[in-house]
Amino acid sequence: MTSAKPQILIIEPFFGGSHKQLIDTLVECLNLADYEIFSLPAKKWHWRARTSALYFSQLIPPEHDYKVLFTSSVLNLAELIGVRPDLVSCRKIVYFHENQLVYPVREVKERDCQYGLNEILTCLAADVVLFNSNFNRMSFLDNVQPFLNIQPDFKLKHIRERIEKKCEVLYFPIKFHAFPNKRHMMDAELSAAEPHCLHLIWPHRWEHDKNPKLLVEVLMELNKRQVDFKVTICGESYQAMPEAFDGIQQKLGAKLINFGHLTREEYIKALLTGDIVISTAGHEFYGVAMLEATYCGCYPIAPNKLVYPEIYPKENLYNTSNSLIKMLYNWCRNPDLFRRHRDKFFDYFNFERYSAQHLVPKYMEKMRITV
Repeated sequence: MTSAKPQILIIEPFFGGSHKQLIDTLVECLNLADYEIFSLPAKKWHWRARTSALYFSQLIPPEHDYKVLFTSSVLNLAELIGVRPDLVSCRKIVYFHENQLVYPVREVKERDCQYGLNEILTCLAADVVLFNSNFNRMSFLDNVQPFLNIQPDFKLKHIRERIEKKCEVLYFPIKFHAFPNKRHMMDAELSAAEPHCLHLIWPHRWEHDKNPKLLVEVLMELNKRQVDFKVTICGESYQAMPEAFDGIQQKLGAKLINFGHLTREEYIKALLTGDIVISTAGHEFYGVAMLEATYCGCYPIAPNKLVYPEIYPKENLYNTSNSLIKMLYNWCRNPDLFRRHRDKFFDYFNFERYSAQHLVPKYMEKMRITV
C-alpha cells in the first residue's frame, strides 16, 4: 500500500533570514507528510532570481499530488509553470517580503529591469499574491505601470488591474512567544537590567539600504555632545563591513558594547537590556528586527516613511537626521523621564496583529488548510 503524497509544495530560492523564518513558522502547523520543501541557500540573490525556476523545474518530481504551491517572489513563477505545466493546476500563492520595483540601488544605471519584470510575470501567473505590509503592496502596484513604461517602443497596458485583484496584505508572523518580555520581568530583575544610561540598539543587516552612514553620524554627534549612552550594533552581514563603520570602535570606545553578529542568546540579552531600538533605513517593507526588539521592551524610533507609519505611532517617527539627534539627545539626558514615557507607549501598543498565533491560521486559510 503506497502512502499519500504531499499536497503542499513549498519553494524558497533564498532560504535564509525572514524567508526561512516564515517557512519555519508555517510548517510548525503542518504534518510532515503534508508538505515538501525545495530550497536553495540564502546567497547569490541575483542568480537565485535568474535561474532558480529552471533549477527547481528539474528537482520537483514529475509524479505528484500537489494542490498548493507556496513560494516567495524571488522565484520566477511564470517561468517555472512554463516548463512544468503539470503545476498549473495548483493553488499558486506568492509571498512578497520585498519588491524590486522600488528596491533602492546606489545608481539608477545599476537597476536590472529583469528582476522587476520577473515579479510582474510571477503575479500574473499566481492565484494569490500576499504582501507583508500595505506599504509593500501599494509601492509595488503604484509602480507597475511606470516600470513597464521604461520599455521603449510599445506600451503594455492594464497589467496593474489584472494583478491588483489577486493582492492582499498578510503581515509577517512573528513568534513573540519565543522571546522573553522585559515588561513581565520582576521589579528586581528589571532594575538590575537597567543601568542609568540608555542602551541604544541598531539590529539591522549591514547593507546600504539600512543606512549605516546615518547611524554613525547620529552616534558621533551624541558623542560630541558628551551625553552618556551605550550602543549595540548587531545584525547580519552578507558582504564586507560598510565603509561607514570604519574606525567606529575606536571613536566610540567603551560606549560600543556589542559590534557585529550576535548569537541568539546574546541577541536576546542585548534586547532585554536595551532601551531604544533605532531604524535609519532608507528602505524597509516590514521590519522584523524592530518589532522583535520592541516586544522585548525597547522603545522604537524610526523614519516617518516607508512601512513605519503603518506600524508605529507618529510620536515614534522622525523626519530628519536632526530630529533624530534631538530626540535621542533629550532622552539620553533624561533617562528616568524617558523610561516613564516608554512605559506609556507599551500601555497601548498592540503586538497581537503581528503575532504568529494570530496570523498563522490566516495563512493556513489561504492555503485552504484547517488546523
